[in-house]
Amino acid sequence: MKLTLGFSPCPNDTFIFDALVNHKIDTEGLNFEVLLEDVQTLNRWAMEGKLDLTKVSYGALPLMLQHYRVLQSGGALGKGVGPLLISAQPAAPGKDYPNINDYTIAIPGENTTAHLLFSLAFPNAKKKIFKVFSEIEDFVLNSPHPAGKTAGVIIHENRFTYQKKGLIKLMDLGEYWEKQTGYPIPLGGIVMRRNFSPALQVKINTLIRKSIEYAFNNYPLLPPYVIQHAQEMEEAIMRQHIDLYVNDYSLDLGANGRMAVERFIEIYEQGKNVSTGVNDIFIKI
Repeated sequence: MKLTLGFSPCPNDTFIFDALVNHKIDTEGLNFEVLLEDVQTLNRWAMEGKLDLTKVSYGALPLMLQHYRVLQSGGALGKGVGPLLISAQPAAPGKDYPNINDYTIAIPGENTTAHLLFSLAFPNAKKKIFKVFSEIEDFVLNSPHPAGKTAGVIIHENRFTYQKKGLIKLMDLGEYWEKQTGYPIPLGGIVMRRNFSPALQVKINTLIRKSIEYAFNNYPLLPPYVIQHAQEMEEAIMRQHIDLYVNDYSLDLGANGRMAVERFIEIYEQGKNVSTGVNDIFIKI
């Protein structure tokens, strides 16, 4: 049986799925057609129900629950792992951050966790533009907007590179979430189409967990699959990326992880004044 599987080329995703898609573990007769795309593309495809199995932003999860359920393994949650709000100019003396409502803010996709977390911290900020995550640092550095009035929300490996480019952190949006809720930050999860049998959903979940365990057992060795798709990233940055985003929550959400995701959906519904009408969010293990 072949299933379509989407995830990003970022080191945390290729690290998680390497053993599964390259048959380093027994996949029990399953094969995967892999599509590597940025998270905003994966979110859009999931809203259309395009793939059998895919990584998505938890910030977009309410828009796809009619098609998918969340697997317990393979996702990215944690503490100290959230998006950062950055700028080329520091806040004024005595202030933690400037009046963001006056700023043009570059955000890595409209239906993303980063956007939801930014909106939670700055609900009145309206000057938003949406870009691929890898374009945001350069946009902030080279913005045509008035000097000191541009900021960006960065994710993934840009957390480790922005300072080298002379950019400054204004706020850790994940830290803000943690203080407000007490939960780990739900960044991205793995979802599977609802029309597959519960037995197949559980089987896939188990295989993803085995793929992660295989990767951990061979770490800090970086598989060629990770290096190949990380492009020009230094190996030290790849390991920082993996260390930050792949953890016990990736192996299994657990009760705390599930509560974090449910709280995320509640905040989305309150902000949009809508209800998803879906209660069975997670596959049953």
